[in-house]
Amino acid sequence: MKQLAIFLSLVFFGTTVCAEHLDLDQLLREVKQTQSHEGKINKQREAKFLADKNHQQKLLVAAKAKLQQQQRLSDQLREQLESNEKILSELETELGQRSGVLGELFGVAKQVAGDLKADLENSLVSEQYPHRTKQLAGLVNSKTLPTIDQLETLWFTLQQEMTESGKVVRYSTEILTTSGEPKKSDVIRIGVFNALSEEGKYLRYLPETAKLVELARQPESRYLSLAQDFVNTSSGMADVAIDPTRGVILSLLIQTPNVFERIQQGGVIGYIILILGAIGFVYGIWRLVVLTITGAKMQQQMQSKEPDTSNPLGRVIAAAQQKGIEDAETFELLLDEAITKEIPQLEKGQTTIKLLASVAPLLGLLGTVTGMIATFQSISLFGTGDPKLMASGISQALVTTMLGLMVAIPLLFLHSLVASRSRTLIQILDEQSAGLISKRLEK
Repeated sequence: MKQLAIFLSLVFFGTTVCAEHLDLDQLLREVKQTQSHEGKINKQREAKFLADKNHQQKLLVAAKAKLQQQQRLSDQLREQLESNEKILSELETELGQRSGVLGELFGVAKQVAGDLKADLENSLVSEQYPHRTKQLAGLVNSKTLPTIDQLETLWFTLQQEMTESGKVVRYSTEILTTSGEPKKSDVIRIGVFNALSEEGKYLRYLPETAKLVELARQPESRYLSLAQDFVNTSSGMADVAIDPTRGVILSLLIQTPNVFERIQQGGVIGYIILILGAIGFVYGIWRLVVLTITGAKMQQQMQSKEPDTSNPLGRVIAAAQQKGIEDAETFELLLDEAITKEIPQLEKGQTTIKLLASVAPLLGLLGTVTGMIATFQSISLFGTGDPKLMASGISQALVTTMLGLMVAIPLLFLHSLVASRSRTLIQILDEQSAGLISKRLEK
């Protein structure tokens, strides 16, 4: 490096001499000054390096001494740790021997507390007495032996749940309406089975919010009337419907579709069946009323000697009393003609009623076929994993069949009544015409 510097200096100064016409003595003096200055700098660096080396040596010696000290401390702590582990093992063995039955007691208490905590989370009593599960959480999550206070809390909570399950309590609290809005209301709690609002509606307990909420759909009116009477009763005995399964039966009961919902499941074919059934039933009742009135008039005509043309028998008698007919055979033909004119009016509507009674089950069969087609389409598209996808088609198939039978059976009975009444009246006409012929033959 020194030679390179000298070389560069010579080149530099040589160039400068050429440029500025300096002499060689001045160049030599500058080179010597540069060498002297660099020598001083190198000596200062060497002295600083030696001083740092001595300092680092001292630090190394101090670090080694501290390392030895820490190793000795580590050996002491290791010996103490091994000694403590032996003592701890002996103490744990002694604790296990002394605890004995207490360990089994801890397991039983923890299991009972866990089961009780799960029951309390869904209990109606928890709405009236909240934060009971938090008291049991410490015992359930604890890994040590239960304390006396924890065991007493467990015993008290069990006794409280048992006592409240046999009470009918009225108290004021905040409930949620079907729209989710809170409101103050008096609540009657029937043990741990059901809760009723002051309006006589059934309530459901929500463990997520620890609140009572009105059922979006209440059970049938007969159960609601019992609940209303029970709420209005201040003393004595009163009947009320309770759910011993703590809400399971009630939830199934309110999910059962009513009559109108059943009809809606039948679809368009179900409505057609009901319309035809209503038409046939009304028409059959009307024909039955007409035949009954006609029969009453015919009974009155049988007791009267003068013919009344407002009833079939009177018109037959009036035809028999026509003058100018002396021949018995002609007279008989005349009566047969008069009776033949009256028979269509007496048998009117029977064919229509019978037709409607026959069409109703056929329409029900049509609804069954269309419902099954819809069911198989759902199966082909979505598979059989979710039964709810097939429920609508199956419901339509069954409901239309049911509606068809419900319409056909009453219409068949009604047709039978109308036909029987009509045959009775025709038989009366035949009997009375035979009597008229006998009288004519006697004359």
